[in-house]
Amino acid sequence: MNFKYTDKIVEIISKIDSTQNDKIEAAAALCAEVINSGKMVHLFGSGHSVLPIQDMFPRYGGVVGWHPLMDPRLMWSNVIGPGGARELLWIERQEGYIQNFLQSYTFAPGEVMVVYSHGGLNAAPIEVAMYAKEKGMKVIVVTSEENFNKAAAVHSSGNKLGDLADILIDNCCPLNDALVEIPGYPQNVGASSTIGAITVTQLLASETALKLQKLGHEMFIFVSPNVTECPPDYMNQVYADYTKVVKENGN
Repeated sequence: MNFKYTDKIVEIISKIDSTQNDKIEAAAALCAEVINSGKMVHLFGSGHSVLPIQDMFPRYGGVVGWHPLMDPRLMWSNVIGPGGARELLWIERQEGYIQNFLQSYTFAPGEVMVVYSHGGLNAAPIEVAMYAKEKGMKVIVVTSEENFNKAAAVHSSGNKLGDLADILIDNCCPLNDALVEIPGYPQNVGASSTIGAITVTQLLASETALKLQKLGHEMFIFVSPNVTECPPDYMNQVYADYTKVVKENGN
């Protein structure tokens, strides 16, 4: 058994733990303040960066107040053809597309937008961050800081995603994402950015919940049916509270 991947991914998680805590703490304080006020923390990602959003809410342990923004045209459900990766990647890079998606939602000054993108160069995540800032929102970015520092901007605005961050959290993954070298191949295998981003996501989720508890906020938490201490109808309360918060915020 080759444990090279395990060793490398553990290094990334350890680096997140040792270098990103202050940023995650600041981001959690911001998110808790927003959720406690009755507003929403919006989450956006495209391609593989949809996965941490799905892992935040609705997910066991997820608190009402997180608002996932998922466009099926920016998520693949196939390899080629309709819903395919090639088609998705083309749309993701088209400037001007994302406004058509975001205009279906209501955003308010003082809310927060969390944007995920390992590369931080494609039009979709950059324009989500730009749109959010135009609406008076704070922007938290989860990206590869190595990518941000080394890659050249390709968006016509001259921005990389990190340029638009009020708080930039490094997923601590390398620029090329994959970790394991294969002899005779220039391409590595063993992707890292999903695990890095989800580690950041669950750190942010946990710290935000702890801060909400200290603020006296009544949390409705998406829970496993194996938690028998909760009433049988508890999840109906979670869905009802989520529906209430979404409607009160105009979505």
